[in-house]
Amino acid sequence: MSAWFADRLGIAHPLIQAPMAGSTTPALVAAVSHAGGLGSLGAGYLSPQAILEQCAQISAQTDRPYAVNLFVLPDEFEVDPKALTRVRAQLDALMEREGLAVRTAIPERWAPRFSDQLAALYEARPAVASFAFGLITPAQLRELKRRDMTVIGTATTVAEARAWAELGADAISMQGAEAGGHRGTFLHDAEAAMIGLFALLPLTVRAVDIPVIAAGGIMDGRGMLAAEALGAAASQLGTAFLACPESSAAAAWKLDLTKAQEHDVTTIRSFSGRAARGLRNRFVEAMPAAAAELPPYPILNALTSPLRRAAAEAGRADLLSEWCGQAAGMVRALPAAELVARLMREYTEARRGLAAV
Repeated sequence: MSAWFADRLGIAHPLIQAPMAGSTTPALVAAVSHAGGLGSLGAGYLSPQAILEQCAQISAQTDRPYAVNLFVLPDEFEVDPKALTRVRAQLDALMEREGLAVRTAIPERWAPRFSDQLAALYEARPAVASFAFGLITPAQLRELKRRDMTVIGTATTVAEARAWAELGADAISMQGAEAGGHRGTFLHDAEAAMIGLFALLPLTVRAVDIPVIAAGGIMDGRGMLAAEALGAAASQLGTAFLACPESSAAAAWKLDLTKAQEHDVTTIRSFSGRAARGLRNRFVEAMPAAAAELPPYPILNALTSPLRRAAAEAGRADLLSEWCGQAAGMVRALPAAELVARLMREYTEARRGLAAV
């Protein structure tokens, strides 16, 4: 299945670099794709114009296929004024205590309009379009396929995988509980969808008849082979690429990844208002009491944005959203192309090792 799926996507390896919004750059995406994997641009935070510009930059660096990922969101958002006032006061007080000169502000928009982002995606026409946080409409799916784009949906449960399969997606990225960053859950509470990848994979493969991509906690070629043994057509790695020089993750964040213990990774809502996996740090410990009262994504995400920018500039990783998967400590600070080659050597060696048993 893995060879067939790679051939279908036009890539040499059953390896996908996860679309980490805010951390992927055109250089990272192009380097992974040029090395034979599928680079993915996390475009959830980007304006339509920025999507077009970054896709052009990728295409200028490689002629290989790549993916663009969007968050499926409504175009407009309702805001609870009381919750907004409360959380702004909490965040401003935290920034003052930590010596950061910035304060929260109401942005012109809480997030780019999904419909406008999708229009830019139609125009850019990458080989692959992937989505998280919900389902696109049948009409949107037809429009993507009319432009010859392969469509990948993100799921965290078998029910969500079935929903994408019934819609007509070409493949499903199954996000196990070990995965870093925002949870793609859309049919359940996030807590109910924290299922380990290696339990989730065979359940999903049995339930749907389209390729399943393994995502969550895979950091080396052995993990890729293990996922394949459980039915995965490809493996999607995110945290493994965060420490690459082409990644735009803050230097202090990259350093923290190398020191991370498995018990340091936790589920966090207080940065963005949506469940996400990352390192437990000073910010996380300062905010949990208010977690039940926090405004949802993308409201809170927009409010914490100035804090995160200021923290990055000050080298304060302890105030950053240090998204990462469960095995973050296995990260390797290698150029992306070199990391792809290393992963595939490990994958090949692991396969040979099993064959020799």
